[in-house]
Amino acid sequence: MSAIDATDRDIIRLLRLNARMSNAKIAAEVGLSPSACLRRINLLEKAGVIKGYTALIESAGGNTIAVIINITLERQTEDHLNRFEAAIRKHPEIRECFLMTGDSDYLLRVEVESALEFERIHKEILSALPGVLRIHSSFSIRNVLATRPKARR
Repeated sequence: MSAIDATDRDIIRLLRLNARMSNAKIAAEVGLSPSACLRRINLLEKAGVIKGYTALIESAGGNTIAVIINITLERQTEDHLNRFEAAIRKHPEIRECFLMTGDSDYLLRVEVESALEFERIHKEILSALPGVLRIHSSFSIRNVLATRPKARR
């Protein structure tokens, strides 16, 4: 795939706002025919620019608590990092995982309904991850700002 142009960026922006938007609507928004738009989306997928689509799920009651977890590994070798990351991908309870600079190696985000649920995740998942030396968890009080791309007017 050649370089991403302004039209590709507009397509990506629209998909980030609503990945279920119809191809016809995306095409109309960016000024392409539906077939040309679909061709661009397929090229973006094939090139790995678009890695997949997901659904953002709210808990049934909407009262989840975000827990931010700093993980320090015993060693930071490529093998240790790869094993840890492979293990993380097996647990849908872990919503996000970032490789970090600074005092900890990884920052994780999970959402739980209660401290009891987090205790289970800590005991059954986090403590069992390969190569973990230290786990430091912080519970959020409330979400002050959550951003998503804004639609252009």
